[in-house]
Amino acid sequence: MDKEYDVLIVGGGPGGLTAAIYAGRAELETLLIEKSGYGGRITETAEVKNYPGVELDSGNHLMETFKKHAEDSATVELKRTTVTKVQPTKNGFIVSTKRRGDFKAKTVILDLGTVPRELNINGEKEFVGQGVSYCATCDAEFFENQEIYVVGAGDQAIEESEYLSKFAKKISIVVLHDEGILDCNEVAAKNIKNNPKINFIWNSTLAEIKGDEKVEEVVVKNVKTGELTPHPTKGVFFFIGMTPQTNLVKGVVEINDHGYIHVNDKQETNLPGLYAIGDCTDNYLKQVITACGDGACAVVAAERYISEEKQLNQILNGQDSRVAFVFFNPYETEDIDQATEFENDLVKLYKVYRQDVSRQTILFNKLKLKQTVSAALYENGQLVKIVKNLDELNNRGE
Repeated sequence: MDKEYDVLIVGGGPGGLTAAIYAGRAELETLLIEKSGYGGRITETAEVKNYPGVELDSGNHLMETFKKHAEDSATVELKRTTVTKVQPTKNGFIVSTKRRGDFKAKTVILDLGTVPRELNINGEKEFVGQGVSYCATCDAEFFENQEIYVVGAGDQAIEESEYLSKFAKKISIVVLHDEGILDCNEVAAKNIKNNPKINFIWNSTLAEIKGDEKVEEVVVKNVKTGELTPHPTKGVFFFIGMTPQTNLVKGVVEINDHGYIHVNDKQETNLPGLYAIGDCTDNYLKQVITACGDGACAVVAAERYISEEKQLNQILNGQDSRVAFVFFNPYETEDIDQATEFENDLVKLYKVYRQDVSRQTILFNKLKLKQTVSAALYENGQLVKIVKNLDELNNRGE
């Protein structure tokens, strides 16, 4: 654990690989750790048609190009193992793994991804891989010329049903809503309703999956009448949403009620130096292109964080025993004037450094300040006082 990385990326989805590419371009010492396959869940998608500049590609091939691009940088390493812990330290982070020990890093980017949500009905877990599936690309060919069932009404469910229809003889989509109502985009809804292989079962959900060694029957429940209807089938696909894989950092960062990591517009979590990107965050849209944007943004923010942290350490450990930081917003005229007054008063006793909070946020956030203009006074590298107005400054007892 002698080496300390500038950036350590946990997870190799589209966002994580993009972050590695950007970190390599910035010549940051970077380690990306992925527990299974590089590329994330998009590798299970047979056709990607909405990534700019790529009219049609498989998710797997597109991610292969991402991985190769990341590997081309001399400062980027990729390792396969499972991360078990992310622990903040005084000067950065320790990231622990199952098989490769611990790694030190100045900043960490979390690309933890999601897993399919389960309905948790009788037979669902029992028949996984034996007729129950969460991946059309993986298993569609096993159901050629058969009648199968799909549960879900969102974009993923409808798009995957279109793909399944290339193989199956008939697909019945079980929808919780009233007739005609789907949760997907309008174009996908129009296309699926015109597909002759598609049948809808409205106001319904699955109550049970039955079979001996493999799926033989599903029991559909009408949510309005409670009526249970058995249907023979050998396959059922679940597309009812995703669950973020954020257990790793519960108690470390702020997570919302649904398990997603809260981030700001710089992909920063509430813990300085720790960023989160992609589907595990509470962002609005979860697509390859948005994950890539998240990864790029996080690396630029991390690079600035490292530079600012280095500068702060040099100042606080330098020759000046008394140092003052004056925080101000350059877009507020009143802030500029007040900051000048602060500086003119403090410069008699302190070496003064202005902190533009539109760009320099580390110390401002660490001190949990909300107000500008304000000042943090240090002696011999230790904080002695925070001053929030000129009256307080003039009566500081110096």
